[in-house]
Amino acid sequence: MNKSFLILRREYLTRVKKKSFIIMTLLMPVMMAALMILPTYLAMMDDKEERTIAVYDPTSLILNRLEGNNFTKFHYIPEQEYQELSKNFKSEKYYALLHIPTNILNTNRAEMISDKQVTMDVKYMVAGKIENILETEKKKQVIDAIGVPDLEKKLAATKTNITVETIKLGDEGKAVKSSSEIAMIIGLVAGFLIYIFVFIYGTMVMRGVMEEKSNRIVEVIISSVKPFQLLFGKIVGIGLVGLTQIAIWIILGTGISSVAASFSGQGSTNVASQAQNVMSGQEVGQIAASSPEAQNKVAEIIGMIGNLNIPLIVFALFFYFICGFILYASLMGAIGSAVDSDEDAQRIMLPVMMPLIASIIIVMAVAKNPEGSLAFWASMIPFTSPVTMMARIPFGIPVWQIILSMTILLATILGTIWIAGKIYRTGILMYGKKVNFKEIVKWLFYKN
Repeated sequence: MNKSFLILRREYLTRVKKKSFIIMTLLMPVMMAALMILPTYLAMMDDKEERTIAVYDPTSLILNRLEGNNFTKFHYIPEQEYQELSKNFKSEKYYALLHIPTNILNTNRAEMISDKQVTMDVKYMVAGKIENILETEKKKQVIDAIGVPDLEKKLAATKTNITVETIKLGDEGKAVKSSSEIAMIIGLVAGFLIYIFVFIYGTMVMRGVMEEKSNRIVEVIISSVKPFQLLFGKIVGIGLVGLTQIAIWIILGTGISSVAASFSGQGSTNVASQAQNVMSGQEVGQIAASSPEAQNKVAEIIGMIGNLNIPLIVFALFFYFICGFILYASLMGAIGSAVDSDEDAQRIMLPVMMPLIASIIIVMAVAKNPEGSLAFWASMIPFTSPVTMMARIPFGIPVWQIILSMTILLATILGTIWIAGKIYRTGILMYGKKVNFKEIVKWLFYKN
């Protein structure tokens, strides 16, 4: 074991000291945060461009009823000016020309003319404003035709928005507020992280073995180290590199979330809510007025996350990452020892990795129905359980299912390590021969 520890130490220190590892580990949380925040921020910046839209309305349905905002203004024009602009729209004064057809109540279509592509924000903002005006006009026509007093108020009173709040009862009957959406998001993110890390670091084991084999370094190493010790040290060393990266990301992510939450508590508004309000044409004062509600919503979401079994989720994340990595890394190490080229490695690797790929394909279905038969069996099969079980755990599945899944996975790992060790002993010193699965199966029965 001392020799395995030396190999483990070498693999770990060599990789964590690389500049690429340090840079990616520190930058990834920042990049993820930027990926979520920057698009909305940029969208808001783009929407602040001042524009004036010329409006020609022969119907007088929306005349003086289109309200602009700080960035988009509406200017009504006569027919003569409309005729000139519609033939050749070249104007530094107007961003676009909005034409309201005479039959708009029947067709529900308006025209916007410009010499450049109108942005989606402006298009949907104008469409939404016209839609509200026409709905009001149609209601008025119905009210005038029927003649019922206060019909508009009665119709408005029938509009209903339903919010279904989910309450989860604990083992002691304690009711806590929960969210199926939050549980699904956490489960999917955890499963996706395991998939990515197992795939990346499992492939890293295979590449490391292939590199040592192609450089003939392994011939020197196994003169003093048993092949199984070499494989064991390489798998555990690279696995610890992955755990180190995950731990650093969790710490940095928690820190970034805490800073963001403190700024939110000091009165910052919800960025996504602001962007939506700007696009719909609300004034800045209305946005500021909605900020306490946005802050309460954020606090509610944080509270529902806290109601989840976070210690179990974190433990399961590390357990399934470690076990899933060992399971696939041992097989990938065996593949690396059996081949001499990338082409052969890809050919043999694909069938081995298919269960892992299948797990990420079905993980959405598992998260939507965590109690279904597909979810249950996918979380019991050891080659798919690292991803699919993580999608189920946030929903509070029975403990016995988690224990059974972990037990099956551990038992499978023992068998996989034995198989990988047999293949590694034979393949690591074999050169110049293209192997197939039939040949690899024969290696399992060699006595060495």
